[in-house]
Amino acid sequence: MKTWLQPPRLRISAESEEENGHATWLELFYDLVFMVAVSQVAHNLSEDISLSGFFGFVFLFMPIWWAWIDTTFYANRFDIDDIGHRLLTALQMIAIAALAVNIHHGLGESSAGFALSYATGRAVLVIEYLRAARHIPLARPLATRYAQGFAIAAALWLVSIFVPTPLRFSFWALGLIVDFATPLTAKYLQLGLTHHLEHLPERFGLFTIIVLGEAIVAVVNGLSNQTWDGTSAIAAVFGFSIAFSLWWIYFENIGSSALRSVGTTGKTGVYQIWLYGHIPLVIGLAATGVGVEHIISSQPSVALPPAERVLLCGAVALCLLALSLLHRTGVIRYCKVRSRFRLRSAVVLLVLAIVGKGLLPIVVIGLVAIVCAVQVVQDLYQSRLFVI
Repeated sequence: MKTWLQPPRLRISAESEEENGHATWLELFYDLVFMVAVSQVAHNLSEDISLSGFFGFVFLFMPIWWAWIDTTFYANRFDIDDIGHRLLTALQMIAIAALAVNIHHGLGESSAGFALSYATGRAVLVIEYLRAARHIPLARPLATRYAQGFAIAAALWLVSIFVPTPLRFSFWALGLIVDFATPLTAKYLQLGLTHHLEHLPERFGLFTIIVLGEAIVAVVNGLSNQTWDGTSAIAAVFGFSIAFSLWWIYFENIGSSALRSVGTTGKTGVYQIWLYGHIPLVIGLAATGVGVEHIISSQPSVALPPAERVLLCGAVALCLLALSLLHRTGVIRYCKVRSRFRLRSAVVLLVLAIVGKGLLPIVVIGLVAIVCAVQVVQDLYQSRLFVI
């Protein structure tokens, strides 16, 4: 913090391009409250792994993801580290912490608190954008559009507090639609205001690490809930292998090449692909952790119940489908071969989810781990051929 009060500036300015490519300490500290929020919403899914439980998990996960996304995109475009920004960030952290507190009964008795927490976080972000609009004439149209859209969404969430359930959730859905649509309506206002090419992939990677961490926690929780034996230890190794393989095939392929194309082609839609394409990936990763924990905690000599089997296979399949899309669109390494391979592997897992009745937990998690490990082997083999 160089001065107590200073106006925002664009990260894309020449003097900021080199020195601000990495996440700041404040951003890393900010991520901690989201780690807690993701853990809480995953706990919700763990308590109800039915279809309705999964949809409830997704419905509560989306505001968490969107709150992180919008703050990240703001920080990626605007560079500021004065006392005002730090205090506003602290307010956002308090709002997200309150969101996490209200997640457990977020679709029931705590729904009003959940809505108020999210609306508060959006209001703080609106203040940030208004501040940028005031001090940066070049960014004023874009910042104003974002401030208007997010303010409308915040108002809908705030009004929902005074509406009884289940109608309250209709206001939530409408607010999320407005939030989702705002970047799309501002697509052409982004011309000349490209994002920082190194900072954005790093921030997405950090959130992915946070969600992947849930799978590691799941392995530990699953083992702590039962007496260790050879079968449970092998299941834990398979669970870790799934997380490690998903980490490998994402981070081995992530890069900023798709973002660099914006500067040469002016296709700002790449930002939207980055934004929306990661949604099924992070949802799938969070659900994978829950599925791993349930399988490790299951009776090893009893056939795995359908709900647990469908959850794990479906969650990992969702991750692979998302990665297939990201490969195909060039958000991560553009490769049609890897895109097709991820897609076909997702289909295999979905078939396993449907026809795997009667399989033991160790067999199901082992087969899923093998499918994930094969992704790594395929990437290594293809990279070797490319080098040769």
